[in-house]
Amino acid sequence: MKHLLTLVAASTLFAGSLFAQSAPSTHPTDPTVNGRRENQQDRSANGVQSGQLTAGATKNLESREASLNNEIKDDREADGGKLTSAEHQQINNQQNHLSNSIYADKHNAATQNYKGEVGARQENQQDRIAQGIRSGQMTAGETARAEGHEQRINQQIHADRSANGGTLTGSERRQVNREQNGASRQIYREKHNGRTGAR
Repeated sequence: MKHLLTLVAASTLFAGSLFAQSAPSTHPTDPTVNGRRENQQDRSANGVQSGQLTAGATKNLESREASLNNEIKDDREADGGKLTSAEHQQINNQQNHLSNSIYADKHNAATQNYKGEVGARQENQQDRIAQGIRSGQMTAGETARAEGHEQRINQQIHADRSANGGTLTGSERRQVNREQNGASRQIYREKHNGRTGAR
């Protein structure tokens, strides 16, 4: 009987944690502007690493995040380092919209697909970007630029494979490899340039 009660309690806790993760929260655990930014960056990083967020979706989300960060910075500079209550409410509304977009993009049918040696490099690059987001080594703007580069490579790979019955020719593979080397250097530079994201 004791074992059954333990099993029921564990199942209830597990189900509760799944429900808590099922939809975006409009009441984050840290309601501050910076706390919400950090939470949203962590959610994006998880989506990048899991493949739930494509490079294009991440580029879009991080561009919006960078724009919002600039707005917050400008508002604070204009008000002696603080936000007015009206600015705080407007930013909260924008963060709610961004939170909903992260949720929608992570739960739509589009996923990052990795195939073969080229796909292994794509996955590695996405893992490095996710780590840069999570650690704060990459700002939202830097992440958007890196994901824009990844998106262009992904589109080229898709077009080449479509034209060749699902495979890449030797010269196409070499071209993709050169582009991935460039993307890898870009990720490294942006993770080590001394600028940090919201943490």
